[in-house]
Amino acid sequence: MKVKIDTKEKMHVITIVEKKLSANMTEDLKKTLLNYLQQPVSNLVINFKEVNEIEQEPAEALALIQQRFYEENHSMVFCNLQPAVSEFLDKSDLLEILNVTPTESEAWDIVQMEEIEREYL
Repeated sequence: MKVKIDTKEKMHVITIVEKKLSANMTEDLKKTLLNYLQQPVSNLVINFKEVNEIEQEPAEALALIQQRFYEENHSMVFCNLQPAVSEFLDKSDLLEILNVTPTESEAWDIVQMEEIEREYL
């Protein structure tokens, strides 16, 4: 799986550089994303601007990975979902589970707000 990583002060922005996330990419996806839980900067923004199609297995894996991030007090936000991906996630009842924003800038805002919330709690 090809990704582009941009590290910011409080987060990593991971742009998936694939047209399709297929079932055979699921393990690589898990390994890549869960690795960030061990790093000092562990909040993630996952940019889907290149992804036009996603299969069930990686979609479900993303929901579980996001849950794990929040259980360990880290943020994971998805942005720039293409219409076909958004529609698939909605039909799979995963869209409402995932923390999704329309733009990368809004995803950054969510991560920063969640960081502030965690500091106060």
